[in-house]
Amino acid sequence: MNLSERDAKVVWHPYTQMLTADLPVAIVRGEGAYLYDEQGNAYLDAIASWWTNTHGHAHPHLASAISRQAQTLEHCIFAGFTHAPAVELAERLLAKLPNNQARVFYSDNGSTAVEVALKMTFQYWHNQGKPRRRVLAFENAYHGDTFGAMSVGDRSPFSAPFNPFLFEVSFLPLPTRDNFEAVKQVLLQHLQTEDVASFIFEPLVQGTAGMLIYEPALLDEIIRLCHEYGTLAIADEVMTGFGRTGKLFANEYLSEQIDLVCLSKGLTGGFMPLGITTCTTRIYEAFLSEDRYKTFFHGHSYTGNPLACAVALASLDLVDLPAFSANIARISAQHEAFAKRLAGHAKVKEIRHLGTIIAVEIDAGNTSYFNSLRDRLYQFFLQRFLLMRPLGNVVYLLPPYCITDSDLERCYTAIVESLEICV
Repeated sequence: MNLSERDAKVVWHPYTQMLTADLPVAIVRGEGAYLYDEQGNAYLDAIASWWTNTHGHAHPHLASAISRQAQTLEHCIFAGFTHAPAVELAERLLAKLPNNQARVFYSDNGSTAVEVALKMTFQYWHNQGKPRRRVLAFENAYHGDTFGAMSVGDRSPFSAPFNPFLFEVSFLPLPTRDNFEAVKQVLLQHLQTEDVASFIFEPLVQGTAGMLIYEPALLDEIIRLCHEYGTLAIADEVMTGFGRTGKLFANEYLSEQIDLVCLSKGLTGGFMPLGITTCTTRIYEAFLSEDRYKTFFHGHSYTGNPLACAVALASLDLVDLPAFSANIARISAQHEAFAKRLAGHAKVKEIRHLGTIIAVEIDAGNTSYFNSLRDRLYQFFLQRFLLMRPLGNVVYLLPPYCITDSDLERCYTAIVESLEICV
């Protein structure tokens, strides 16, 4: 019995209808932009394994960092204790984030980084005796699969079984130049209640919604109005962080400063689970008190895990090299050239591109994750040994930065072919 068959008897996979799903592809190793299965087939990982891998699979610098750390300290409790990798990572990250970010809180993944941010903003107001109970978010948002993260995400079939248990959130349409005045009016109606604790957003790109891209100037104005009414701004950079939008962080496109930042995915180069929530001094100081009930009572068993922190530090070593920025610029230029080639195609509804992200929305019925075209496209790419997971009728690329120009061209060619064969 091979690994895929053994898996089918004991494992339950995410986002998978286990009754009808094919056997999973059993991956035995990775190298660079490729994953290799039991039979030796090489799959080009064009989506960086759920947007996590930045420098390539099994990168020796990152692997060595984990190995060295494992021989020194693998884990210790993070309440009342600390260790060098966690301290150094906080120092190095804060130096790269907006200069108003002052404190780092560790967790496990993107969803928990969002949970931490939401709890911080609610308790920020509670600790001051001025409780605020509302959150603003964008329609079509995705912030994770835990309950707080689901609450601030779009109400969709993914969350439908849990909707009765989610807290109420006020949703704004994603801003465009055409609808912006209407969006502002809705925003002001909510802000004027003075009950909005925070506004959470995926800066510039809504990933799961189909790589929807919106303008920095419009987001800036929304954040400015939020700050005018005291509402805290949470930038969910779990997907957009570490170069995906062309800058190290998407908030670098903004003029307004945000109050909290959520990070994960590319934080460790895709090697280890780790979440981070950063905040301003003003937020941090709202928890300082002789009253122990004002403590932030949140934690995880693996908070600040030394192995994860060590590999995140190793990833930052690579971020600081000239090749990192050069590869991002190269991929962005290749995407832009492909977008021009594909422009005007009869079967393409829209092409969206920012940094290393490109999305091709196919004109094939409703734009939805559940569009039946998705399965045909997925199998089409898989048969060509391309790991691409279309978001319904939206095909996108979000590769590790080590991907070559020839491998990018291979992806572009397959997308063009899919329009003729699958649509």
